[in-house]
Amino acid sequence: MLRSFLAAASLFALSAAASAETLLLAGGHIVDVERGVVMKDHDVLVEDGRIKAVGRAGTLGAPGAARIDMAGAWLLPGLSDSHVHLTSRADLHGFRRLTVSIPRAAISGVANAATTLRAGFTTVRNLGAPGFTDVDLKSAIDSGEVPGPRIIPAGQSIGITGGHCDSNLMPYEAHDTSGGVADGPWAVRQKVRENKKYGAEVIKFCGTGGVLSKGTTIGAQQFTLEEMQAIVSEAHELGLKVAVHAHGAKGIATAIEAGVDSVEHASLITDQSLKDAVKKGIFLSMDIYVSDFILGEGEAAGILPESLEKEKTVGKAQRERFQAAVKAGAKLAFGTDAGVYTHGLNARQFAFMVQWGMTPAEAIRAATMGNAELFGLKDDIGSLTAGKRADIIAVDGDPLADVRQLEDVDFVMKDGVVFYDGLGK
Repeated sequence: MLRSFLAAASLFALSAAASAETLLLAGGHIVDVERGVVMKDHDVLVEDGRIKAVGRAGTLGAPGAARIDMAGAWLLPGLSDSHVHLTSRADLHGFRRLTVSIPRAAISGVANAATTLRAGFTTVRNLGAPGFTDVDLKSAIDSGEVPGPRIIPAGQSIGITGGHCDSNLMPYEAHDTSGGVADGPWAVRQKVRENKKYGAEVIKFCGTGGVLSKGTTIGAQQFTLEEMQAIVSEAHELGLKVAVHAHGAKGIATAIEAGVDSVEHASLITDQSLKDAVKKGIFLSMDIYVSDFILGEGEAAGILPESLEKEKTVGKAQRERFQAAVKAGAKLAFGTDAGVYTHGLNARQFAFMVQWGMTPAEAIRAATMGNAELFGLKDDIGSLTAGKRADIIAVDGDPLADVRQLEDVDFVMKDGVVFYDGLGK
């Protein structure tokens, strides 16, 4: 914990020192994520938090800019993760979660946000947090109080009574119900409105059972079509996109029919639902790394025995369906469910995406341009292009040749501010 605090403090100190500067990132190799090629020996000029120009080394003419030597480094746009839980901890699963208050979760979120940024993830979609702690964490980051990624908060996940998004660990006498629980079309509309009122920028609901929830069945649909349509129509009317947690085939198909913008997990998606998702342009956010953590370290982290048994079935199936989704040409986001596993290890998923059918360029594109499209931010983030936000990371090897280079990021800039520089120049 002390190490995390010191890391966050050093990030914050460096960002304060590097703010409000015009910077020239000189002589690096730029990964063009759109074309999947490397442009060697290029400069990037950063001004007022945005990329002003990109060009061959020595051609930009920036006499007043502070120079950062990037020679020998590969530069990429800041990475993004479409599915995280910043206020959750990987060592507090199952009944251990009952020991965590909402204020304590918020404090963990501060450390986890700094860790995530240090790992090169400059934008994340936080899909569910107790008490709107993700909204407040976003506010603290945006105001400069603490370092962290740009957050798209979902607030409280919406779910049925006794479903994956409810609190099912306590007996009846405790009357313990999660804040996003609602049943019926008008009740779920009210929850969407409530989330919007308190700062949510995306709506997340649980459309099937889940792995880590007590007493739910993976394949069982949660919410009727009418309820899902009510959530989606209300959210879209309010200008919010909708993400559905869905493992089971029936729930996935129903959510796609209802018009969601992304399907989270999509573990048992059928070929027909893949075709429907492709036709409608719906993103699939398939967290194919996390199974290794659940089955390898989950018991020690407090994950329930029934959850471990569910994961033994769903984890392998999800990877096989990911491979099918790649072949089908589906829009695949980069979403990892960080918080189930340890924050900051998000980039481990790249190697799994490559193992299960993607090229390194395709996996990187999912975490940059793909997520930018899903988030509605494609004009702001996702590539090193003039006019976009200066979210820039660097590694010391070519990630198109070895995507695991992204597991050890050496330089992090967000909005033109350097938060970490380990290049040793």
